[in-house]
Amino acid sequence: MTLSMLYGEPRVITVGAEVLAEALDRQAVPQRRVDWRPPAPGVAASLARVLADPRRVQANATAVGRMLSARPMLTGVRPAREALGLEAGTFFHAGPPITWERASGPMRGALIGAMLFEGLAATPEEAAERLASGAGITLDSCHHHRTVGPMAGVVSPSMWMLEVADAEHGATAYCSLNEGLGKVLRYGAYGPEVIERLRWMGEVLGPALAAALERCGPLDLRTLVAQALQMGDELHNRNRAATSLLVREIAPAVVEAAPGRAAEVLRFVNGNDHFFLNAGMAAAKAAADAARGVPGSSLVVAMARNGTDFGIQVSGLGDRWFTGPAGVPDGLYLGGYGPDDANPDIGDSTITETVGLGGFAMAAAPAIVRFVGGEVADAVAATTSMYEITLAEHPAYQIPGLGFRGTPAGIDVALVARTGVLPVVNTGIAGRVAGTGQVGAGLVSPPAGVFTAALDALAAA
Repeated sequence: MTLSMLYGEPRVITVGAEVLAEALDRQAVPQRRVDWRPPAPGVAASLARVLADPRRVQANATAVGRMLSARPMLTGVRPAREALGLEAGTFFHAGPPITWERASGPMRGALIGAMLFEGLAATPEEAAERLASGAGITLDSCHHHRTVGPMAGVVSPSMWMLEVADAEHGATAYCSLNEGLGKVLRYGAYGPEVIERLRWMGEVLGPALAAALERCGPLDLRTLVAQALQMGDELHNRNRAATSLLVREIAPAVVEAAPGRAAEVLRFVNGNDHFFLNAGMAAAKAAADAARGVPGSSLVVAMARNGTDFGIQVSGLGDRWFTGPAGVPDGLYLGGYGPDDANPDIGDSTITETVGLGGFAMAAAPAIVRFVGGEVADAVAATTSMYEITLAEHPAYQIPGLGFRGTPAGIDVALVARTGVLPVVNTGIAGRVAGTGQVGAGLVSPPAGVFTAALDALAAA
């Protein structure tokens, strides 16, 4: 053994600092690089306990198997009052639960707009006063009610909701209709044009889509998402292909169901490349909810932001939230806006990353870098790095540029803690002042502490 080491060709493994491997490269010494990182500080004991849990492997296989086998179908469009049992004065919002006192500018603006839309206040000032007092007002997380919402994600009784049913596991999930671009409620705007658009959506758009789906539905969203991925979407910040596919599916039925309003309905949908986002979010919510409640599972089933906090929920830990400060995205800004104008990250749209889309599928959408910043190689690197912290590859959601490899799906809090790799999220950036609207788009990382806190809770359980 000693002589072979002295006179034979060395076999070198390099771990850690790149400078070691680079020195060997300069000497033309063959080597095998191992991408290893020490666990995050302070997690060794909890990590060892969770990894040793005899339930973990099977629990995670069960949970991620449910997520990947979900078959979300768009089955209807209904008012939130009817679909969710919302009563006057009750509002759902994006992210973990939050109070008016801690709400960010966009969240406050959206809640004010919802008050005006529901006729619960005559002026923005009156709406703000009522919300601050809390009299007759109930705020709760969308996620507590099988619902998700983009950006502020505010849902009120009169808003119409997309209804998505999981044909495999039987769950149902909801998301509001997408308002389009510009000054919109989800970014905290509440001017007259915002309220007028919401009323048109309730009087024309919602009923027309509902009637159309009665004729042509249900629509298989799993298949539609899979097609859109192969057409250059990643289904969070780029939904152009998915929206076009949706229009192709529903257009004939819209013409039949609403002959007098079909042109304005289809013009509105087709003029908003993000229209499909909300249907995709509801589909992702249905898939993620199928994985909930598996004892011993360390699978993340929700990631969400309310503009103040970033929170996650874990399959084996019930409905408990693990929260930390929401970060400000790093990206490209519109017009004269800059980082000082940005609100911390907001919205439930990270449900897409939770199931292997969005930032996890950026390699399928090279054009996304024009929107969020970076180069095409960065998009590919973002996706490939996510395989380190996920439990599976999606059997239906495949990336042509990676040889039709399935997207990385099923975030494992133990793998996040073990590797130090955080989920990649691409997102729109909301202005911090209510009513500003979108000021840019970029990438953001969750706070590492939410994953280590969930790991500690799993270890204690």
